[in-house]
Amino acid sequence: MKTSDFYYNLPKELIAQDPLEDRAASRLLVLGKQDGSIVHGHFRDILNYLKPGDCLVLNNTRVIPARLYGKKEDTGAVIEVLLLTRKSDHVWETLVKPGKKARVGARISFGDGLLVGEVLKILEEGNRLIRFEYEGIFEEILDQLGQMPLPPYITHELKDQNRYQTVYAKYDGSAAAPTAGLHFTPELLAQVREMGVKIAEVTLHVGLGTFRPVKVEDVTKHHMHSEFYMVSREAADTINGARALGGRIICVGTTSCRTIESAAAEDGTLKECSGWTDIFIYPGYRFKVLDGLITNFHLPESTLLMLVSALAGKEHIMAAYEEAVKEKYRFFSFGDAMLIL
Repeated sequence: MKTSDFYYNLPKELIAQDPLEDRAASRLLVLGKQDGSIVHGHFRDILNYLKPGDCLVLNNTRVIPARLYGKKEDTGAVIEVLLLTRKSDHVWETLVKPGKKARVGARISFGDGLLVGEVLKILEEGNRLIRFEYEGIFEEILDQLGQMPLPPYITHELKDQNRYQTVYAKYDGSAAAPTAGLHFTPELLAQVREMGVKIAEVTLHVGLGTFRPVKVEDVTKHHMHSEFYMVSREAADTINGARALGGRIICVGTTSCRTIESAAAEDGTLKECSGWTDIFIYPGYRFKVLDGLITNFHLPESTLLMLVSALAGKEHIMAAYEEAVKEKYRFFSFGDAMLIL
């Protein structure tokens, strides 16, 4: 299986640069995973495809304002630091630009010294371990100095930072949003509950590896980044209960999918747990829990495109993407949605 098998041509103008004013007004392509059938609609039509007893799985992670701009204390050179993973109270794994200016021992000042970072170590892939010095509460300083880490393909400035958060975001820790969930409004979720659909919330803190390209031609040789996840007892019981009664488990986003597939036993049951996952789902994978998926349209040759191909078949997915391009759907983080059932 080759990475190039997952290439498709995407006109640049179809990459969504801004969120729609109404979250639920995006378009929805409904793909039948068995027969490749395609139905066009709008996101609110999701209610027509859910049934009482189904379980919708949400990722309640919250994006932190993880992009910081500072200056080297000795030269005044401008440095961009992107927080990836918290290793301890004061130490973070980070992505630094330009890396050549961030050697071990380099000190970077943010907000005129409100926050100071020192490079402790350069990791294998070029990421830096940085220890931060500050007075007060780190999260409050980050809210004051940090910016939302929008993906590199979004070039417009985001006017309302909350539009890069889901309405159910709870736990700080992500460097990117679980974007399939951006389509939901509180009203739409209330309607879902009123239908008798169960809702289970899990947590996976999304890393920047989500946007890392696959650099090997042999898909099986790609190594996934690790991300931290948590499944509560309540979420496990809700999912197990729905499955036992014949309900479908429908994940909102690839991150929710990766969480429950990582946490599940071979028989598909879940229990309270947490840990790190580097699960890589591509065609040939047998899903243990997942029945359906709500997702956005993903980058060509990406691991996320491979994941949805594992669920619906590569031929069906590539045909659906060709149709979406023809119908001028909006792509990527602020774009339209796909429901695979």
